[in-house]
Amino acid sequence: MSTPAVTRALFDQIMVPNYAPLAMIPVRGEGSRVWDQDNREYLDLTGGIAVNALGHAHPELVAALTEQAKKLWHVSNYYTNEPVLQLAQQIIDNTFAEKVFFANSGAEANEAALKLARRFAFDNYGQEKTEIIAFHHGFHGRTFFTVSTGGHAPYSDGFGPKPADITHLDYNDLSALENAMSDKTCAVILEPLQGEGGVLPIEKSFAQGVRKLCDKYNALMIFDEVQTGMGRTGSLFAYMALGVTPDVLTSAKSLGAGFPISAMLTLTKFAASLTVGTHGTTFGGNPLACAVASKAFELINSDEILNGVKEKERLIRHALEKINQQYNVFKEVRGAGLLLGAVLNEQYQGRAKDLLLASADQGLLVLAAGASVIRFAPALNISNQEIDQAMDKFEQAVKVLIK
Repeated sequence: MSTPAVTRALFDQIMVPNYAPLAMIPVRGEGSRVWDQDNREYLDLTGGIAVNALGHAHPELVAALTEQAKKLWHVSNYYTNEPVLQLAQQIIDNTFAEKVFFANSGAEANEAALKLARRFAFDNYGQEKTEIIAFHHGFHGRTFFTVSTGGHAPYSDGFGPKPADITHLDYNDLSALENAMSDKTCAVILEPLQGEGGVLPIEKSFAQGVRKLCDKYNALMIFDEVQTGMGRTGSLFAYMALGVTPDVLTSAKSLGAGFPISAMLTLTKFAASLTVGTHGTTFGGNPLACAVASKAFELINSDEILNGVKEKERLIRHALEKINQQYNVFKEVRGAGLLLGAVLNEQYQGRAKDLLLASADQGLLVLAAGASVIRFAPALNISNQEIDQAMDKFEQAVKVLIK
């Protein structure tokens, strides 16, 4: 039997149709550039949706993976391993955390966080304390628990009865949270910047208000930093610039800089509720993933990378301002660091996909965040010159859109 040609049409024949990828198929990457099957070059401002924090095929990450691949691939959690302990120690030494749980995706990390909150409440306050408060337009993953906790109902509709005791409120509305919270609330989960929900940043006063209310009602404050963590906003984690410390934090995406891994960070007193057998995952703490993530952590947690994020944010914002002065397509540019969203104005509402496709035609890869926001999440080490080139290409795509 002959092997079929690997084409975009093959995707439609053999893959479950829950994705709609572009026509081009990337086959190779280096830094912030990728090449497709026809060897056409693209500048990548997607970062794999804020995953490839150090670009494609970073030589030090390749070396870390290659070295570990020669030693130990997988052992299961009947045993521990050296890379997982090294990575956990790095995290603990550089954050509020005292304990770490590793998994494979942001959804798994958030699933662990939500289960921990419910279990801790059950152990310490009784079986009535089960309410989880989350926010409209939030996104926490695609397991049934996390997608139900996320604030976009169409993602969770149509799969049967949803998990109970989840309340959704408006983001940044502290008075609504004050009215909703009670002794039955076991956790408040929120993103310090809603990525999928349109790149909407948190108000510092709101974050601090959530912290006070969680303390008042003995509820865990869970920060979903799957998209904002690992230098994305200019701090190692976004909570560090908000004047609050969460009880639980989830990390994924940039944690492995392209290799699948996630983590739930917490304090010893909360972690104590996840005793042996209460939770687990086959691949969590995999030596390959942890070896890559350990090297990525070392590289990202540096003045060179973290200080550079704010400078690169300034360059992108300035370029988008110039484009908007000439073509008047954006209502605002919002976000933080290298997670930015250009919000289309009334005239171009609903056309983010059109602008995304026009950008690809110009050799530029960007993201959408909803129907009316173009999202940029490039590698943290993208060069200033590449930003200039990317913004030139984006301007050409805007010209196509307005025609």
